[in-house]
Amino acid sequence: MKTYFASDFHLGAPDPTTSLERELRIIRWLDFIKADAEALYLLGDIFDYWYEWNNVIPKGFYRFFTKLAELVDMGIKIYYFTGNHDVWQYRYLKDEFGIEVYGKPRLFEIDGKHVYMGHGDGLGSGSVGYSIIKWVFTSKITQFLFSNFFHPNFAMWIGFKWSASRHQFTRKTYPFLGEREHIVKYIRSIDADEKADIYIFGHRHLDYDYDLGDGKRYINTGVWYHKSPYAVMEDGKIRLEYFEGKK
Repeated sequence: MKTYFASDFHLGAPDPTTSLERELRIIRWLDFIKADAEALYLLGDIFDYWYEWNNVIPKGFYRFFTKLAELVDMGIKIYYFTGNHDVWQYRYLKDEFGIEVYGKPRLFEIDGKHVYMGHGDGLGSGSVGYSIIKWVFTSKITQFLFSNFFHPNFAMWIGFKWSASRHQFTRKTYPFLGEREHIVKYIRSIDADEKADIYIFGHRHLDYDYDLGDGKRYINTGVWYHKSPYAVMEDGKIRLEYFEGKK
């Protein structure tokens, strides 16, 4: 049995037609992995924007949710880490599908390996400004005001307008920086305490496998805009794979 990891589907972006093509590709991938998957970890920004009211959720993505339900019913464990685009994901996935939802990185033991994972936003040096923004977004006061004083149509419009700024991040404009990467710096700062063998994050929109030394690895699961990167772990070994599209 295998464990799969993916992130940054950004369902909903940049328009309904393109998003639907990506959603169908994701569903084909989920059909592909369900034959041998023991667990699936979704590492954030699965939706380009998500806000969950107490009794209302955004419309759309029915095919995707149906496929997740099918995998859960088959006995496949699914874990969901919220990202900076879907930080307002609360109880819906847990209550409706039995999917565990986490808001912060955490350590797991998988196939005898210690695996530390999360979305990757706001980690490492140079993230003070973003940390303040995230604190505002996760504030109970902000959530109360947003839920009660904005009509959902207007609230969703604001959310999609805000999220659009992230789409400019590409390999050319934001290349991988090695040891200067904020996430790599973060890993270096916590490794003495966490002692993980493998670190897995998304967020950077760059799929890569980075050697941290001493047998440790940092995997980034990339983004599903133009290709389909994911990580798969089997018998304690992890690798990057590509389902459809260019490597």
